[in-house]
Amino acid sequence: MGEGESLRDLYDGCYRRLVGQLFAVCGNLGEAEDAVQEAFVRAVEKPRRFDRVENPEAWLRTVALNVVRSRYRRITRFHGLLAKAAIPPPGTAPGLSPDHVALVEALRQLPYEQREAITLHHIVDLPVREIAVQLGVPEGTVKARLTRGRSRLAPLVREFADDSEEVDHV
Repeated sequence: MGEGESLRDLYDGCYRRLVGQLFAVCGNLGEAEDAVQEAFVRAVEKPRRFDRVENPEAWLRTVALNVVRSRYRRITRFHGLLAKAAIPPPGTAPGLSPDHVALVEALRQLPYEQREAITLHHIVDLPVREIAVQLGVPEGTVKARLTRGRSRLAPLVREFADDSEEVDHV
């Protein structure tokens, strides 16, 4: 009981201070919070070792700094590998086409079962029989979902197509 309470007191007493210190080092509040939390997790995982530490706050700071350093090294190595492989970093890949975005937006407006059937049939290119097996429903149910889904999807896709035509003419 005393050990848990002392760790809780330590957490209450120095968590914010440690996060502030790590934030100054790494410049990212979320990363600083994660590193300090990781340090506390390691203290909880090895209570006997942590109980022998003379300055618990200093130990936690050291562990948190090591976590930040380790993450920084991994990120640096990752970006180096990306540069060597000539792969664009995340966020720089070309975006989705306007048609794709419009189709996804229209699909979102359908009931889930119809959206699922249309996606599996028209995008994944599965036959009705295979969709029925995968979903655990009769083939007739899949056909009905496809028919209803297409009926509901058609005006939505036309609406998006009409909007994009207006933009092209401006």
